[in-house]
Amino acid sequence: MVDIIMDDPKKKPADPDGRERIDNRKKNKKKAINNLTADQPGKKPRLDSGKSLVGYDPLQRYLSEINQYRLLSREEEIELGRRITEDGDSDAAFVMATSNLRLVVKIALEFQRIWMQNLLDLIQEGNIGLMHAVQKFDPYKNVKFSYYASFWIKAYILKFIMDNWRLVKIGTTQGQRKLFFKLKKEKQQLIDEGFVPHTKLLSERLGVSEKEVMEMDQRLDGWDVSLDAPLKEDSDTERSEFLSSGETSIENQMAKKQIESLLQENVAVFRTQLAERELEIFDMRIFTDTPLTLQDIGDKYNISRERVRQLEKSIIKKMKTFFKDQIPDFDLYE
Repeated sequence: MVDIIMDDPKKKPADPDGRERIDNRKKNKKKAINNLTADQPGKKPRLDSGKSLVGYDPLQRYLSEINQYRLLSREEEIELGRRITEDGDSDAAFVMATSNLRLVVKIALEFQRIWMQNLLDLIQEGNIGLMHAVQKFDPYKNVKFSYYASFWIKAYILKFIMDNWRLVKIGTTQGQRKLFFKLKKEKQQLIDEGFVPHTKLLSERLGVSEKEVMEMDQRLDGWDVSLDAPLKEDSDTERSEFLSSGETSIENQMAKKQIESLLQENVAVFRTQLAERELEIFDMRIFTDTPLTLQDIGDKYNISRERVRQLEKSIIKKMKTFFKDQIPDFDLYE
């Protein structure tokens, strides 16, 4: 069956040469140019506010925002410091902090060569140090706030780097933090001066022991390794399987219980072979957690301390001989 297709009288005729499509493209291109062009002549094309030709940079945005806060004079720092110290003025603290945000960026850039990651992380930690400096600043001492705050800012940035340099912290004490920051710098300085950075020379220059230098150097050069990772690429054996456990193995626990049970059985048999006085000395002097003194036992039986010592020695000798006969390989457990 053949379908007969009738032409729609309202439909435009076909465009065999494609002239209409070319004209439409020209119109669309001209329309796009008009949208980018400003209304006033001589102005640059305006871009749509919702679109940007350059990627968003949070660091540049932050730097442009902190540039609006002007720097303070020495007199203004003192006045704001007095208001913060005496009145607890939060507005004064805000002005003091925001006016020194560029100082944090400057110090963070100095640590960037060590961190080599997101600079905003260092700036964030430095800002925390800056806020502590605002709270602790004493305006009555002849010290500029920027100089005082720099120590707080550096301390917080350095602590952040130490805590996040590795999954396992490589420095927990103040001395280790100082050594972490100075070791690489001192190494490079010795190399620049033509010296080989030996451990002994580094310890003398830094004023620390050789052991501390070696430990920190190993921590800086080593990297974190997962215990669940295979020992080799083609191996199913994990690194954790080679770690020694502090717990006693099941085999040793079972062996210990068997030995204890065997000793208790043989002690009960050994007691039956002792005389009455020897048995009491054994119970009160040898096989007890709170032994009596030689004098106490001697007073009870009206004998000297030396005689009690002789009896005690004789009982111990008998017990060893008995255990050697009854327990195989007894010498290994002595």
